[in-house]
Amino acid sequence: GLGALPFLMPLMLQVGFGLDALSSGLITFASAAGAMSNKAVVAPIIRAFGFRNVLIANTIVSSAFLFGYSFFRPATPHYVIFLALLAGGFFRSLQMTSLNTLSYADVPAGMLSRATSLTSMAQQLSQSVGVGTGALILYVMLTTHGTAVSSAADFSVALAMVAGISLLSVPFFL
Repeated sequence: GLGALPFLMPLMLQVGFGLDALSSGLITFASAAGAMSNKAVVAPIIRAFGFRNVLIANTIVSSAFLFGYSFFRPATPHYVIFLALLAGGFFRSLQMTSLNTLSYADVPAGMLSRATSLTSMAQQLSQSVGVGTGALILYVMLTTHGTAVSSAADFSVALAMVAGISLLSVPFFL
């Protein structure tokens, strides 16, 4: 779910909402800004609540943000989209930072190089699966409607579906 957003959101803003690339980029920058804003608070959050609780609760929160994005429409004020992406970026970064930290928790110092390579590969695979899933959902929507261009509604369906897929990780964190 998290890997699909960097693909779906700019595409939705450009193809579904008719924004130019610059406007789309300025709005979606909020997601990166939100991600950068949490670096000082991640460690205290994890210390206070523990990895399991953070991962479970934050998966639900991050999925809720993804689902919330499915309600964006071309008439949605840009500042609302910006603020939602800013907040969502904070929680997506909390999720990724928690997962990355946990992936090295029990790795002996001599194995860190291998663990880094494996983690990097897993992240890239996850991003690729997210983009592929988002693209597949959009393709199915196109073929269902028999059109050549995605509509804003198609992106809403795709965002809602990747939010649901994202929730499938909760049982693993339990």
